[in-house]
Formats: sequence, structure tokens, C-alpha cells
Amino acid sequence: MSYLQNKVQSFNANLGTVAGKISNKRTVVPLVKPAPSPTPSAASDSSKNDLKRKRADLPHVPFSQPADTGVGTHIMTQVTYAIEHLKKRDEPQTFASILEYLSMQTREESYKNALEKILIRHEKVNYDPKRAGSPAVFSFRPVHNIRSAEDLLRYLQSQHTAQGLSVKELRDGWPDAEDAISKLEAEGKLLVTRNKKDNHARMVWPNDPSLNFELDDEFKAIWHKIKLPEPGALADELEKEGLTPANKHRLIKKPIKAQEKPKRKARAGGKTTNVHMAGVLRDYSHLKK
Repeated sequence: MSYLQNKVQSFNANLGTVAGKISNKRTVVPLVKPAPSPTPSAASDSSKNDLKRKRADLPHVPFSQPADTGVGTHIMTQVTYAIEHLKKRDEPQTFASILEYLSMQTREESYKNALEKILIRHEKVNYDPKRAGSPAVFSFRPVHNIRSAEDLLRYLQSQHTAQGLSVKELRDGWPDAEDAISKLEAEGKLLVTRNKKDNHARMVWPNDPSLNFELDDEFKAIWHKIKLPEPGALADELEKEGLTPANKHRLIKKPIKAQEKPKRKARAGGKTTNVHMAGVLRDYSHLKK
């Protein structure tokens, strides 16, 4: 046997040994199934539905507006409430009654003292510190201390000007002023101007009966017989006389000025520099045109 045949047999034997070691079976990796997603429970569904229902039931409130609780805790809010209370009550009030109205009896003493000091110095409050054991009282201070028809007539007669009195300022301390004003106007004691929209009184003046003057019926008849000129007749008569009515714009024509030609300036003579040759040079300026 040749050398080559021995090598071929050895190779085939090795090949058979290796082939036996190799397994023909395939390793199959088992597929891992994904975990099922948790289903929502009945409790979570009910909580979500309750939340949606609560949100739907809430009223629409703009976030820029604070909740109106009807109770102000700031001290200046309580001052405003106290002044409105004094304005409605037509009689002086003690500080204890004001605290009772504001439900502030149980507040600390520092808060009460601060509130009292503000009311004493307030421009819309009259403060009367009574003596001899009587408590001090507070009352509303209106723009005008007028609360009856007699007070109104007395105030108007004491004025030195004819400025009149605003009814809006008068109602600040006398809410029923307009009824008394209408009554005095019907009696001829007041002159009243009214708003065109609602016919409410706006300004009042005293009406002096001594200034009333009755005219004769004959004079009234002569006055009404005078015939007024037709509209536009007066303007025509003024234009005939060369006058311009005040309701027309008069056009004034300005005269057109002729444009003047600019004058030509004479040429100024140059400075003579050759003085040393005065006897040699000759002057020909007379020949210049």
C-alpha cells in the first residue's frame, strides 16, 4: 500500500470519529410569553368616575376673583363696614355698639384699639369724646350737614355765590333729599336742573321771589304779534349790504405779488498791487463798457 492511500484512510477514520461526536439535534429555546397587562380593578374605575363627576359638578369660578365669603378680616374692611353702619343709622353710636355690629367683641385688645384710632381720625366720621362718665360716640360726617328742607333753604340762603348745590353730595347725608327738592320746586322756593335721561334732580339753587316780575297782558300780546323773519332772510340782507354773516366763512383773497428779478450786484474792483508802476501804466477804465 502506498503512502498516499494510508493518508486517505487515516483522514476518513478521523472524519467518522468527529461526525459521531457532533449531535444532529437542535437546541430549541422556549419562547417567553409577555406578562399580561394588569386589568383595571372595579375600585379604580369607580374612583375615576367619582373624580370626573366631582369635576363636572364644580361651578365655573374664575381664578382671578377671590371667593366672596361675606366676612372681611382686614382691619380696613371692618372700617368700611363700620362707616356704612354709621351712615345708615341716623344717630351717634358708641364703640361698643360698633364692635357688636361687626361681631368683634372677642378680638384682642390691640386690634380693637387700632380700629378705634382709625375711626377717630377718619374724615367721614365725627368723634364726640363725652365726659362725666358717658362713653364717646361716633357719627357719620356727610359732605353737607343737611338733613331737612329747612336746613337746605337755610344753607342756600347763606351762600354768597350762585354756584348751586349738587344733589349727589346732598344725598350723602340725606338719602330722601329728592322728594323734598321736588316739593320745594313745586312751591317756587327752588330752581332745579334735572338729568334728561331719568329726570332726577342734578343741581339746586334758591329761588328769590322778589326777582319775579309779572308782565302786562297788553305787552305780551304786542310781543307775540311781532313777526319773525324767515330763515335765511337776515343773511341775505347782510350780504346785500356787503356784510358777511357770522355763520359763513369769509374767503379773503390775498393779492398775488409779481416776482421781482434779483438785481445783479456790481463787480467790486480788485486791489491795486502795482503802485510802484503808477507813472508807467496808463488808466483805460474810462473805456470800460
